[in-house]
Amino acid sequence: MMPAPNPETKTSERRITFHVDMDSFFASVEVRERPELKGLPVVVGSDPEGGSGRGVVSTCSYEARKYGIHSAMPISQAYRLCPGAVFLPVNMKLYAGVSAGVMELLRGFAEKFQQVSVDEAYLIPGPEIRNFEEAALYALRIKDEVQRQQGITCSVGVGPNKLISKIASGFQKPGGLTVVRPEDVRDFLFPLHVSKIPGIGEKTTETLKEMGISRVDELADCDVQLLSEKFGKMGLRMKQLANGLDFEEVVEKEGVKSISRHGTFAEDTNDPVKISGSLDILIESVHGALLKHHFLFKTVTLIVRFEDFSTYTRSRTLPIWTSDIFVIKRTAIQLLSEFMGRRKFRLVGVGVTKFRERDERQTLITDFP
Repeated sequence: MMPAPNPETKTSERRITFHVDMDSFFASVEVRERPELKGLPVVVGSDPEGGSGRGVVSTCSYEARKYGIHSAMPISQAYRLCPGAVFLPVNMKLYAGVSAGVMELLRGFAEKFQQVSVDEAYLIPGPEIRNFEEAALYALRIKDEVQRQQGITCSVGVGPNKLISKIASGFQKPGGLTVVRPEDVRDFLFPLHVSKIPGIGEKTTETLKEMGISRVDELADCDVQLLSEKFGKMGLRMKQLANGLDFEEVVEKEGVKSISRHGTFAEDTNDPVKISGSLDILIESVHGALLKHHFLFKTVTLIVRFEDFSTYTRSRTLPIWTSDIFVIKRTAIQLLSEFMGRRKFRLVGVGVTKFRERDERQTLITDFP
């Protein structure tokens, strides 16, 4: 039997990784829009049609879950479990708008960022977060900002890799925060049921059960040859995950959706020269990446974080497509003016979004009001 890998032996596993997961996202947004629903069992999905509906539950509030209702459940069953629940249709336009705001906010906290669904994302903070104690405080600030700016709650998992942070974020929902340090990975993972490992579904769980494996520690100790014979390449990965090893990087998928740069000041400052000078450097970096990808953009976003870690984003969509650096600078300075002369700045960031490929033959108009 091969020895179990040690999660502390590789530096890649020691990278502090966050997984942020909105709590009962669709239902929470609906309650935000209609505060009178707070505390009630809310079910978002198909019309129950008095118990004869044929659709499914998209999501539900935690009050509804007390009745045994859960996502993907037949809506007719949900109705039978709680006929007095508030049943609402799916409003994807509303949820997408809230999701965009949440993800833009989270990007402001990240050096690396990966959105994986409408309501969850991974992020790696900048070098100013040096250990897991600081990461815990940072996660609390993220939670507070999501609540303050978007009016909904999220749960955050912090760990040495994507696997651990993903599992951790589901531990204390809603509004939870779970931090798993590298030295605690095995104590955290081993008592869990194997189904808690992402990617291990019902069929794999049943096969493992037939092999006498139900807990993560049993999977971690299983002979890798036996797992490979049974599951192919997935067998090795399952053993790695059971031992807390995950080498997947946090990286934006599905092409470049935004280009942004953030800088944290060595000391909090309200010096306009330092702030604008830092912003200029960041804009030059953004512009260089923009040219590298041959993109035109239409939206400029500014991110500021004050000394108390309160974070704000402001965006402006332009009437034209452009790649002009002076347009970025002018727009960013205009957005920045709202915040100058107030508290001291801890961080400033700038980004561009809404891309299209540049046609080198076209003449661009860059003047606008």
